[in-house]
Amino acid sequence: MVAVLPLPILHATGRALGLLVYALPGRYRQRLQENAAQAGYPGARFARRSAAEAGAMILETCRIWFRTDDSITRVICDDWEVIDTARTEGKGILFLTPHLGSFEITARYVAKRMPLTVMFRTPRKDYLRALMYQARSTSDLTAVPASSQGVRAFMRALRQGGTVGLLPDQAPSLGEGVWVPFFGRQAFTMTLPGKLAAQAKAAVILASGERLPRGRGWRLHLMRLPGEVPDEPAAQAALLNGAMETLIRRFPEQYLWSYNRYKAPPGAPPRPAE
Repeated sequence: MVAVLPLPILHATGRALGLLVYALPGRYRQRLQENAAQAGYPGARFARRSAAEAGAMILETCRIWFRTDDSITRVICDDWEVIDTARTEGKGILFLTPHLGSFEITARYVAKRMPLTVMFRTPRKDYLRALMYQARSTSDLTAVPASSQGVRAFMRALRQGGTVGLLPDQAPSLGEGVWVPFFGRQAFTMTLPGKLAAQAKAAVILASGERLPRGRGWRLHLMRLPGEVPDEPAAQAALLNGAMETLIRRFPEQYLWSYNRYKAPPGAPPRPAE
């Protein structure tokens, strides 16, 4: 029912709901303000804009999932040569999409032009698990769980010259991450993207869908990671974090600053001195 609403109405309603949630006292507002200030965006005005964009992201996802073709027609992309160049090299492509803008539209836009395998965390609730799998799997888009099974599927696809995608700015569980800076503060960062890129010699492309004003759609940003990925996990993670920072600063109010990016997972090694 939400998906049939016009995109301008969805964005406007989502922003209003985002501001309403932000107005409520609690940890959500505090974390959003702290993380944004850490990156150099202090002040209530920026925090309110970010909260509004988070609300727009939630409601637009319904339309992207269930009216995919119509949503794709609203995407502008001026960077597609980044992908064409990587494909001419005969390499597999690893797409990294941070929680910036609409990370759902980027996968669908790419999948319409080439088969794509994406990784997602399986929800604990059975009914949500079925819904997410149905919404995220199409004839061109294959969703695999964030598990050893999914990692094997990723490696197979990359070694065959295929394309895969994941969200690299989630706090990993124990044994899957290292402490490296993210906007000047130590963040426990997943090592999987660097390992995949180094072992498969894949091209690494950062992608994000910028939400355009007045419900006009999205602009797809593509940025290739320059040079070879280093072999050492901490160096890999630091390189990827730096690239994500560069992309996020293009339209920072659309990053999900409320995510608990700096948490220490249970059993993780002690956080290094800042």
